[in-house]
Amino acid sequence: MSRFGSIADSLVRPFRGRLARAMAACLLGVTAALTGPFAAQAQSFQSAAPFAVLLDSASGTVLYEKAADELMAPASIAKVATALVAFQEIAQGRLTLDSEIVISENAWRKGGGVSGGSTMFAQLNSRVKLSDLLHGIIVQSGNDASIALAEAVAGDEATFARIMTERMRGLGLTKSVFRNATGMGDPLQKVTAREMALLSDHIIKTYPEHYRIFGEREFTWNRIKQQNRNPLLTMDIGADGLKTGNIDESGFGLVGSAVQNGQRLIVVVNGLKTARDRSTEARKLLEWGFRAFEPRRIFEAGEIVGEASVFGGEKGRVGLKAKGPVSLLLPRGSADRLSARIVYRGPLSVPVQEGAEVARLLVTRGDVKTLDIPLYAAETVQAGTLQSRAFDALMEAATGWVRKALSRS
Repeated sequence: MSRFGSIADSLVRPFRGRLARAMAACLLGVTAALTGPFAAQAQSFQSAAPFAVLLDSASGTVLYEKAADELMAPASIAKVATALVAFQEIAQGRLTLDSEIVISENAWRKGGGVSGGSTMFAQLNSRVKLSDLLHGIIVQSGNDASIALAEAVAGDEATFARIMTERMRGLGLTKSVFRNATGMGDPLQKVTAREMALLSDHIIKTYPEHYRIFGEREFTWNRIKQQNRNPLLTMDIGADGLKTGNIDESGFGLVGSAVQNGQRLIVVVNGLKTARDRSTEARKLLEWGFRAFEPRRIFEAGEIVGEASVFGGEKGRVGLKAKGPVSLLLPRGSADRLSARIVYRGPLSVPVQEGAEVARLLVTRGDVKTLDIPLYAAETVQAGTLQSRAFDALMEAATGWVRKALSRS
């Protein structure tokens, strides 16, 4: 049982009957522990990367993490978020692949050949189709292309960076903050390895027709051929994306993805000292992930995972289930137990609609946050009788302060 559960038990022990059950339900609205025949072993693989994540795309299992939620400078891996905004603009009909984007003097001076940074070598005042500009951003890591896109979408780069941050929030990614479209150094521009992995997974699944650009080996513009900077693409490991980065503040970093035998893994490393270290650590993580894990089903489709307490309802609890079956990857021959819990902000208010997202299932393996998926109400719960609502209000007043104290601890 979670520490919240233990505290709740100690508080309600003097009570009996419905009162005790109601108080326990209210207190456990913050978090409810799950137990089951889950097994795993401690994270034994070690990476030299200061920041790292390895994610299985299909199940959402985190196979490895190191400082995954700590803020870090992104360098050019920020351009993955820049590309996301472009893909969304196309999907929403505000831009097309044939839209022509002007290369302004600002984009040319800050990101063009005269800047000394990574560039598409787009000519000043030229007009570039968005399809080509995306290749300039993704394959060539062009700062000029990124700034030109930002100006076309938002008028200026600072506004575009705020849009990048807002789009991350729309995906439930709450820590990353962008200050420009290029990844150039800025003390306030920070991301996390976990959020970059989840962002990449979203792009792969949502925009497969555009994602293929990340896997292209080279692109020529203005008669200048440039190779994709992603070293994984030249290795025989099934890699098809995504992006590298390097500035003084970040060290050498990479967001990559590869597919073997139908399994897709996403890797993020950052903070390494050399480009060779970057490619070596990313490859080691991917090869270990493909080799060392096996799938395990923990809940079948439609199976009730747990319950959440309901305030003022015809029922005091509502069942929770995932969208489909819940599976994860575990190290082969693992023996240690996993820890799983349901987390929600509760008790839930009525009416609770069937299919509404109301909680999350969190599974940890040692120090690794292995799985974090949404849970949905298994049925509709309408408002209860006046008497039951009054009783629940009394319990909420009596126990609400305890829940708030626990949530702050």
